[in-house]
Amino acid sequence: MHPTARLFRFIPLALALALAGGCAIGQLIGGMAASAEREGSHKVAAKYTGLRNRTFAVFIAADRTLQSEFPQVVPAFTREITRRLSENAGAAGVLPADEVLQFQFRRPGWTAMSQEDIAKELEVDRLVFIELNDFTLNDPGNRYEWRGVASGTIRVIENNESRFKLAFNEPVRVAYPDSEGQSIDTIAAQTVLSELSRRFCERSAWASYDHEEANILKY
Repeated sequence: MHPTARLFRFIPLALALALAGGCAIGQLIGGMAASAEREGSHKVAAKYTGLRNRTFAVFIAADRTLQSEFPQVVPAFTREITRRLSENAGAAGVLPADEVLQFQFRRPGWTAMSQEDIAKELEVDRLVFIELNDFTLNDPGNRYEWRGVASGTIRVIENNESRFKLAFNEPVRVAYPDSEGQSIDTIAAQTVLSELSRRFCERSAWASYDHEEANILKY
């Protein structure tokens, strides 16, 4: 066979191998991009920016049943959300969390006060009022499998020269663990409590400042 003929016989095969290699490379690049998308993060703008250059206080409300079962939740949430907002929201000042907790302790009748009156009493420009509606680690009647849920409503009351208005109102809900079937034998109770609390505080605070979120956020 003439050498030129042999060359033309092998051109289609070489081309096919090149194309196959290109597809493999494309699949590899696509897989890497998908992995980066799963593991990466993106910027998310604040939903409410009214804390900037203003004074604020964080006030957590929960019913007695919840507080009786989890007495540490209200103080811990008050301190942690106050910390996150004071560090990130660009506020002019903050009423320390312990002063808010002392106010609640000294004034047991605060539950009958309106949120506007609480803001006035605390003498802040913005009251971040979080009503904690649910905080549970298990489904009712099943103490052996974790199904943690924390939910509530975030409201921000603005005090502008003694004129009060509801400026922000949004529900927040988080859960942990991320998969079903996690029992008391596989995850410690303190781990569930801590992670559920962290997620709720983070979600609650994120509403008021720009932040980074994972591209695939499990909560």
